[in-house]
Amino acid sequence: MRNALAAVYLTFIMLPAQAQFNVANIDIVRDKWGVPHIFANTDAEVAYGLAYAHAEDDFETIQTSFLAGKAMLGRLKGKDGAAIDYVVHLLRIPELVEAKYASDISASYKKVLEGYCAGFNAYAKTHPKEVLVKQLLPLTPKDMLCYSVLQLCVSSGADEALKSIFGGTAAMLAPLKPGGSNAFAFNSKKTADGQVYLNINSHQPLEGPVSWYEAQLCSNEGWNILGALFPGSPSILHGCNQYLGWAHTVNNPDKLDIYQLEINPKNKLQYSFDGEWLPLDAFKVHLNVKIAGLTIGVNKQAYWCKYGPAMVTKKGVFAIRTPAMFDIRGLEEWYLLNKATNFTEFRNILNMGAIPGYNMVYADRYDTIYYLSNGKIPIRNKNYNWRGTLPGNTAKTLWTEMHAIGELPQVLQPPAGYVFNTNNTPFDATAAPYNYTLQGYDETMGYEKTENNRSLRFNELVRQYNTLRYADFKKIKYDLRLPTALSYVVNTDTLFLLNPQQYPNIADVIRLLQRWDKNATVTSTGATLFSVIYYYVVGDLQGSKPYKTITTAKAVELFTYARNYLTQHFKTTIVPMGSYQKLVRGNKILPMQGMPDVIAATYSVPFKNGMVRAVQGESYIELVRFTQNGPQIETINCYGASNRPNSPHYADQAELFAKQQTKPMTLNKAEVYKTAERIYHPK
Repeated sequence: MRNALAAVYLTFIMLPAQAQFNVANIDIVRDKWGVPHIFANTDAEVAYGLAYAHAEDDFETIQTSFLAGKAMLGRLKGKDGAAIDYVVHLLRIPELVEAKYASDISASYKKVLEGYCAGFNAYAKTHPKEVLVKQLLPLTPKDMLCYSVLQLCVSSGADEALKSIFGGTAAMLAPLKPGGSNAFAFNSKKTADGQVYLNINSHQPLEGPVSWYEAQLCSNEGWNILGALFPGSPSILHGCNQYLGWAHTVNNPDKLDIYQLEINPKNKLQYSFDGEWLPLDAFKVHLNVKIAGLTIGVNKQAYWCKYGPAMVTKKGVFAIRTPAMFDIRGLEEWYLLNKATNFTEFRNILNMGAIPGYNMVYADRYDTIYYLSNGKIPIRNKNYNWRGTLPGNTAKTLWTEMHAIGELPQVLQPPAGYVFNTNNTPFDATAAPYNYTLQGYDETMGYEKTENNRSLRFNELVRQYNTLRYADFKKIKYDLRLPTALSYVVNTDTLFLLNPQQYPNIADVIRLLQRWDKNATVTSTGATLFSVIYYYVVGDLQGSKPYKTITTAKAVELFTYARNYLTQHFKTTIVPMGSYQKLVRGNKILPMQGMPDVIAATYSVPFKNGMVRAVQGESYIELVRFTQNGPQIETINCYGASNRPNSPHYADQAELFAKQQTKPMTLNKAEVYKTAERIYHPK
C-alpha cells in the first residue's frame, strides 16, 4: 500500500518531460529573518526548492498570478478576473507559448521550469485545503510562460492601450504592472575606498503580484545569487552574485502601438490592407466566471488582424501591437543573467533581447559600471507619428524588426565614476559630458526626455562629492528631501509664493509650508501639510479636473482643504509626518517617513482617523559593496519573508524598514548554514 501511494505521489509531481526530483538533494535553509536560501546539486532542484519555500510563505499570491496566466482568474474573482482571462486569450498568449515552447526555450531552462512546477505542485498536493482553484493543477512550464508573457505585455503598456480602447474594463490589469524605482552605481573613480557600490532600490507595491520576495538560489551548476523576485518567478529578477549585480527601474520608451483599421462599409468584418480587403480573424473566447458562488461559462468574441489583436468598438476597430506579444524567452534571459560572471557575459546575454523593457544599472567586482535603458523597440517607418493612433491599412506601419541592444541609450564606464536612474530620461544617466548623445538617435523609439524630483535631487547630492564614502552612498540612497526646484506634473510654485497676510484664515498653514525645508522625515510637519495637498491634487486630477499650474485661487482652495483636514482629524495643523503616515502590517502600526518622489519615496492611501498607510515606494532594498574579498551585502524588505499573518516573519523586518535600517546578508554557503534558524527538505 505504501509503495502504491508513493507511486501516485511521484506521478503527481512528474512533468511532461518525465522529470523526477529527489527532495533529499534540496535544502531550504531559513535564516533568522525567515529568508529562504535554497541549496541543491542542480539548477532544476533549486527551482523546486524555491517554489516550495515561496509557497510556504505566499501560496495564495502565487496561485492568483498563475490563474491569471492560465486564464482562470474568473473562477476565483468573478467578473473582474474574467476580464483578465479575456485579455490573455485576446493576445493569444496560450497559442504563442504552444507554438514557440519547443523551439525557443532551451533544454536546460525547460528543466528549471519543470523543477519549479514540481515544487509548486508538490506543495499543492500536500496542502490541498490551500488550493484556490483545483483546475489550476498541475501547473506546467507553459503555464508559467503564459503568465510571464502577460505580465511583460502589461509592463509594455497593454493595460493603458486596452483601457484607452475599451474603457474601464481593462483597469484590472493595473496590479500586474511594476511601479517605479531608483538605482545607482559608483566605481573607484568616485569612491574613496576604491570599492564598487550598487544600490538596488525598487519602488514597488508593498503587497500583491509585483511585490518582492527575497531569496538566495545556489546550485553546484554555477548558480549563486541573492536578490528579489515576483511571485511565480523561478529566478532572481534583480540582485547580486559573487561577481556582479544589477538593479532594474521602470522605463517608458514607445513599446506599443495602436492602429485604427479601415473597415469595409459593405462588410464590417473586413479591413483594408495595402489596397485589399482582408477578413478579421474571429474566434470565440470561453470564460468561466464565478457569480454568486457558481461558476458560469460565458462566450465572448475576439478578433485578430495583421497587426495583432483587434477590438471592435463604437468608435471604430482598433488593433494593438507590442514586441512583448511575440517572445516567450524573458524569464530565461533573467535566469541567464543570474549566472553571468563578468560584464562580457552579462552584455552578451542582453543581446537576446527577450526582456522587453526596464532600465538596468550594473556593477561588478572588476570595477565595471554600466547603464542601459533596455527594451524591445521596433524599427519604425519615420514618416509616421508613432505617438498617435496609426493608420491600420498599410504594411508601412507594420514593423517586424527590433533595434539592436547596441542602439539603445546606454553608458559604460563613464569618467565621472557613476551611473543612475530614477525613472527619469535615459539621456541623464551620469555627469553631463558623458551621457548618451541624442545625435543620430531614432526619435521613433520614443524614449522619455523628462526629469523628476528624484533625478534632480540625486544630481544635487552627487555634485557635492569629488569622492564619496560608503556612508555617503547610503546617505544619498535614504535621502528624504525634495530638490530645490520641484518637478511634479503640476507646477506647485504658487503654493510657496502666497502672501499669508492676504489670507488670514489660512495664514498659519501658508507660513508652515513656506518654512518647510522640503524634508519628509517622521518629525516634519511641513511634509504632512504638503502630502495632504498632494493627495488632494492627485484625486482632483483623477476626477477630470486637469490643470498644469496651481493658480492663486486653486492654492487658496488647497490650503483651506488641508487646514480643515488636519484640524478635523488631528485637532491641530502641526502634525508630524510619523503621526500622519504609517507603515501597517497586521497589528503593527509604525511611523513612516517619505513622500511621493523623494529618493526614499513613499506613496500612501487613506487608512483611518485621517491617517494614511504606505502601499508603494521603498520596498525591497539591496545595497552591495564589491570588495576584494567578495560582495558585502545588506538588505531589507518592507514587511518580512512571509505573507502569512501567523508567521513570526510576517512583519519582523518592518521596524528596521521604517527606521531606514538594514540586515546583513551573505552568499557564503558555510555562513548561511552556520547561522541558520531552520534547515529542512521540501516534501
